[in-house]
Amino acid sequence: MVKCPMCDGPIDVEEEELDEGDILTCEECGAEIQVAGVNPLDLESAEEEDLDDEEGDLDEEDEDEDEEEWR
Repeated sequence: MVKCPMCDGPIDVEEEELDEGDILTCEECGAEIQVAGVNPLDLESAEEEDLDDEEGDLDEEDEDEDEEEWR
């Protein structure tokens, strides 16, 4: 049995079936959890990573705009 790192609730999945990068949803709190590592099992909020990705996209867009201003 796997426990949610956000609320410590049970997630109904066998630890041996998980692969790095898998996304799980906690039935207790609704959080999306990503498998960051399998040996040992490391779970993290998938929502935090989504925010990082979005921020990275904005940074790239800002760089493109800055580059165009120099031309």
